[in-house]
Amino acid sequence: MTQSSFRKVFEGVATRAQMFQMFDRHGHAPMSKARLTGRLYDGEWFEIGRAEHDYMFELLPPLWMRGDMFALSEFMTGSITSVFFALSIDGRPRYFHAYCDMSSRGSAERMREAIVERESRPVRAMTRAERLDHIWSTTHADYRGYAGERWPQCDRGARTITVYGGAEGTVLKLLDDLTDAEISAKLPVHLRCLPVAIAA
Repeated sequence: MTQSSFRKVFEGVATRAQMFQMFDRHGHAPMSKARLTGRLYDGEWFEIGRAEHDYMFELLPPLWMRGDMFALSEFMTGSITSVFFALSIDGRPRYFHAYCDMSSRGSAERMREAIVERESRPVRAMTRAERLDHIWSTTHADYRGYAGERWPQCDRGARTITVYGGAEGTVLKLLDDLTDAEISAKLPVHLRCLPVAIAA
């Protein structure tokens, strides 16, 4: 796994309800090889609060504990499981959840390094991919989905989302095709003004 495969999928500190929603963010994905093998989940991460970190620690016996992180003994799918981190970043304690592939030696350690690198940047910013993932994570399941048989073959299985099309009313678009204006309209007000970061 390369650092580019680590994906921050929510901006801010997720509440408990949001945390559980993101555990299931691919729950309606087509039963493809990517979903069945866990490739859809592998590398995704987001920030949580200490209470949520401690709650998950007490919920199930850990698969393992290594200093500032532990893995759940219940696997998401295949060799993919949840890893929780308690990290000190810029002198502050912060907590994170990530999906890591236990069949890949050192995956949790590489994830920890990626989180610390991402969250230690001097200027708060979001890449286009992070903006799209935040929108996907926070959109109700009724207003997002996956391109099916009505879409061109090359688009099938891609994420779709409902957007307001002005005089056309609401329209269904591929998530990756959202314009900058559509992205801005779907982001919370406090995130719209963040500069666009260059992907690492």
